[in-house]
Amino acid sequence: MINPIVKTIELGDGRTITLETGKLAKQADGSVMLRMGNTMLLATVCAAKDAVPGTDFMPLQVEYKEKFAAYGRFPGGFTKREGRASDYEILTCRLVDRALRPLFPDNYHAEVYVNIILFSADGVDMPDALAGLAASAALAVSDIPFNGPISEVRVARIDGKYIINPTFDQLEQADMDIMVAATYENIMMVEGEMNEVSEAELLEAMKVAHEAIKVHCKAQMELTEAVGKTVKREYCHEVNDEELRQAVHNACYEKAYAVAASGNKNKHERQDAFDAIREEFKATFSEEELAAKVGLINKYYHDVEKEAMRRCILDEGKRLDGRQTTEIRPIWSEISYLPGPHGSAVFTRGETQSLTSVTLGTKLDEKMIDDVLVHGKERFLLHYNFPPFSTGEAKAQRGVGRREIGHGNLAHRALKKMIPANYPYVVRVVSDILESNGSSSMATVCAGTLALMDAGVKIKKPVSGIAMGLIKNAGEEKYAVLSDILGDEDHLGDMDFKVTGTKDGITATQMDIKVDGLSFEILERALNQAKEGRMHILGKITETIQEPRADLKDHAPRIETLTIPKEFIGAIIGPGGKIIQGMQEETGATITIEEVDGVGRIEIAGTNKQSIDSAMRIIKGIVAVPEVGEVYKGKVRSIMPYGAFIEFLPGKDGLLHISEMDWKRLETVEETGIKEGDEIEVKLIDVDQKTGKFKLSRKVLFPRPEKK
Repeated sequence: MINPIVKTIELGDGRTITLETGKLAKQADGSVMLRMGNTMLLATVCAAKDAVPGTDFMPLQVEYKEKFAAYGRFPGGFTKREGRASDYEILTCRLVDRALRPLFPDNYHAEVYVNIILFSADGVDMPDALAGLAASAALAVSDIPFNGPISEVRVARIDGKYIINPTFDQLEQADMDIMVAATYENIMMVEGEMNEVSEAELLEAMKVAHEAIKVHCKAQMELTEAVGKTVKREYCHEVNDEELRQAVHNACYEKAYAVAASGNKNKHERQDAFDAIREEFKATFSEEELAAKVGLINKYYHDVEKEAMRRCILDEGKRLDGRQTTEIRPIWSEISYLPGPHGSAVFTRGETQSLTSVTLGTKLDEKMIDDVLVHGKERFLLHYNFPPFSTGEAKAQRGVGRREIGHGNLAHRALKKMIPANYPYVVRVVSDILESNGSSSMATVCAGTLALMDAGVKIKKPVSGIAMGLIKNAGEEKYAVLSDILGDEDHLGDMDFKVTGTKDGITATQMDIKVDGLSFEILERALNQAKEGRMHILGKITETIQEPRADLKDHAPRIETLTIPKEFIGAIIGPGGKIIQGMQEETGATITIEEVDGVGRIEIAGTNKQSIDSAMRIIKGIVAVPEVGEVYKGKVRSIMPYGAFIEFLPGKDGLLHISEMDWKRLETVEETGIKEGDEIEVKLIDVDQKTGKFKLSRKVLFPRPEKK
């Protein structure tokens, strides 16, 4: 018999979340079906019985997948089945991974696979906000060692009120959208975007989220007890040699501390100095001894290097490159470095450098989004590239990874709200990281701001970004908040807190915590210190360019828009697109048309004003209603014995009778000199009410001769 165990979480607003285990996927180490309304997520977790020999890290793999059937849809493409992960799925994976990873025991190195699958959705509730809870609950009902539970919630602020896990419709009205992950005691991860909010408002939102998360964590603790998984599996993934550990520390610590305190600003020289200490120690062993102990020596020396760096900061306030804790690295930047793109910039801060370009496009360049629950078009794109040479690595460059997607998404969120509403151009920003030593995503934000202003994009305000770090040892009151962290300070430190914003407030943030016991007092200090750093960097940006260029670059496309009554859309497109294609061939302009809010919206793009004006004239002619008494410039389409047919508006011909060509009597049309292809001015003098035919005159535009 199946006896599932169900735990219900009351959200306080009439909604509930149920966690069910023991019914599905029972061969996994842990599995939970989460349900909220008609949204259902299955989370499973499986861990290897032992670690792969030589593994000294946490080999965690998180996968999040949405089934198209969950929303009653077919996948696109020829195969009609789910393919590679979308950006949305990858970003959701990262949200869960970053919350779970720090909470596995330091000495646990077995491979762990977490799979979260969306099996049902109604398009109301947002599943990404539930994925972290589902994954943690699966761990909670397993015997896998894990220092949780955790949960994740989305917080949106609507009309000044904080909403936990808003619906899709509610989120559209929010001025703040953040995702928060936490244990019962501590905040672990924050990521989100906002409309220039203050540091205090962001902190308040995090506190609201944590109170909701405590309820989720309590429910998981009760679920663990109900399934009898309070005792986790035993493991032994490390063999240590305490005597060797002490020998490494005794021989290397003072030397490593001296390198950490030297203030060498060059990353590679500093690393070479650290490596030389380790190699010097290895040289004291024979080849046979070294072969047996090299792995442990490397591990223990890494710990020595980490301790030396941290103690140097805590005890002397000295960072690896000689800066004070609040000091920003030297910055230089320039714009218009690349002549080809429509805007470009180089932004360099210390040993981190971004070369960023901006391309302006038309409606045809929009990105189509066709995820399971999210459909639409994206008109502001930001892509981030991180080639291996940026860190001096000798290896091939592969495809876009999760890191690139995550960093690009953060920079995208930082800048997108600064693009004016109804901006006629599709904008693509591409950041190529040419050097990296800490917070390259923040360099992307700064370089993106510069390149957008160089392209003449009328952004509302410049945006800058900074990455903050933390050094805090467990059980010790002393701590240090670091501004503009290096790569080593990120790797060996306890926090990576990225904050972007304008002079008036925060636009995006991303925080990962690697230590327990982080108080809101420390977070507040980090946010305030980050604000000082952002303002300093913003000043450097505006020294390079203060505001967007007054006009676009000469080779940038020009776009004009106009609206027409929707009944004319078909006339402009023509049968099979014949009319609109003909206009594009004739004028050289790119013309797109769509129905928006009951009217036709036309976008005309061209590289010169003449082509745009020509297309505009033709379109206005198509939608124009002929008026008796108006003078038109028409084109002679054909000559007949009794007159000429004139196209006086696109698609509208009228007869210019021979008697209306001149005041004098004419025997033949040829006497006037008019021939096919000529452009002449005519006046519409009558419209036949029965046939709708147009009667034109040319002679009425000339003075009437006096009668003799």
